[in-house]
Amino acid sequence: MIKQVLTDVVPGADLAALSPDESFRKSLEMDSLDFLNFVEALSGRTGLPLPETDYASLNTLNSCADYVASRTPTT
Repeated sequence: MIKQVLTDVVPGADLAALSPDESFRKSLEMDSLDFLNFVEALSGRTGLPLPETDYASLNTLNSCADYVASRTPTT
């Protein structure tokens, strides 16, 4: 899901070459607006609030996955 959101925000991004622990913001040359669009899209897709204080946890595929998993309620 995170890769899909990135693809929506950065069309044509080569996510296959992106390491799970690599900063996608740097690798995909995302500017501040791109990153904000990613955060908003991720929040919309997951239904989770993503406060600015947590943005540092949203810079790699693994850290995003860990962040979302740790805040997603289990049923």
